Formats: sequence, structure tokens, C-alpha cells
Amino acid sequence: MNVVTVSIASIEETKRRTAAAFRGRKQGTRISFSSEEVLWKTLTPKRWAMLKVMAGQGVMPIREISRRIGRDVRAVHSDVHALLKAGILERVEAGGVVFPYDAIHVDFVLRAA
Repeated sequence: MNVVTVSIASIEETKRRTAAAFRGRKQGTRISFSSEEVLWKTLTPKRWAMLKVMAGQGVMPIREISRRIGRDVRAVHSDVHALLKAGILERVEAGGVVFPYDAIHVDFVLRAA
């Protein structure tokens, strides 16, 4: 199963993981955000719903995503472009987009400010 981990990571943590990867240590597939604010701004509840529908489904046209989640095509189109810009979705030349993972693991700790 192809699982991606969504996390909050400082630049120092990201550098540490990168250095470990260069030393040959497997790091797993990650999508990291600099803060919980950035994570929640990027991955809104409606976008989470899109990712859940797309996980493990291969290439999907925007109209199909819209149909499956019961939302307006224009709104889904806007969310797809935000997720493409964030590097979470990938555009496919033949048309459509893909979330190239079967599952999402969320891993972060929220602490008092």
C-alpha cells in the first residue's frame, strides 16, 4: 500500500530528514507543512473529502471528483488547483489529476502556544 504521511515540520526537521535520506535511511513519503495554520489553510475539510475520494483511485477528471463528492464543478476546480499548487495532487497529460497514494497517515502534535 502506498501511504503518504501528512505532518508539520520545521525547516530544521526537514533538513535533518533530508540529510538522513542522503545517508541512505528511508524516510517514507511525506507532505509537510511549516505550521498547523498552513496545514488547515491548505487542507480544508472539503479538500480532505476530495483526497479521501481520490485515494487509490488513479487518474480522475475534475467532473468525476465533483460528482463523487456532490459539489459544484467550479468549486472543485478551484480546490484542485490549490492542491496542485501545493504539490499534493499531480496533473496528468492525458487529462485529469491524480492523488498518487492509497492512504493518508496524519502525524503531528499540537502544543500550547
